[in-house]
Amino acid sequence: MYESNRIITIANQKGGVGKTTTAINLATALAAIGERVLIVDLDPQGNASTGLGIDRKDRKMSSFDVMMGSQTIRDAAIATAVPNLFIVPSTMDLLGLEMEIGRDADRAFRLRRALQTVEALDFSYILLDCPPSFNLLTINAMAAAHSVLVPLQCEFFALEGLSQLLETVNQVRQTINPGLDIQGIVLTMFDARNNLAQQVVNDVRTYLGEKVYHTLIPRNVRVSEAPSYGKPAILYDLKCAGSQAYLQLASEVIQRERRRKAA
Repeated sequence: MYESNRIITIANQKGGVGKTTTAINLATALAAIGERVLIVDLDPQGNASTGLGIDRKDRKMSSFDVMMGSQTIRDAAIATAVPNLFIVPSTMDLLGLEMEIGRDADRAFRLRRALQTVEALDFSYILLDCPPSFNLLTINAMAAAHSVLVPLQCEFFALEGLSQLLETVNQVRQTINPGLDIQGIVLTMFDARNNLAQQVVNDVRTYLGEKVYHTLIPRNVRVSEAPSYGKPAILYDLKCAGSQAYLQLASEVIQRERRRKAA
């Protein structure tokens, strides 16, 4: 994989943890500070595509076509309303991917091949938004990525689900992508009024230390409303607490990248 860009898989096998919201708003925040960013929507539901205002009728080419090898990243990427932010949209065709390539020897590496191209170097960050399950799409994302960013909801079963995901990352590292690491854990849907939420934060930080970002993404009505308008929260309401948190998260991501490169 090329090291002059950064490919980050955003994954959690549990649904409803703010995974797609994190992908959209982190990408927007990175683009807002001058990075050229691509989201690859790998979820058949296509929520990242919808949340960035890409109508289904405009998804002439998709991540399915890229993984089938019939289209390139350059051909499939669509400009969004956010300057410097592009997306390879999703369609329901992704539901049939496993049937199409499940017996192929290179089935785990279709996305990696598509991203090991000169045109992928047009983007300084590529974020891969995964479905809420561990399947061939998620395997492709982890095989293609430099690192995994894990959104983790501040709830009772958070650590249990996190342990399963970390084991999955370890298995991928041992079998198909030795360079894969944990970019970081971002704690989402934090409610300061809830004692349990604060306990989850403390437990996760005790367990994983510096891997956990300092930024907490709060529960925020404006962030929840934004996708229905086809906008990232940062465009919908820049001043709301959720938008400000994602800007802080983007700053942390970049700082970690600078430290990694300097090491």
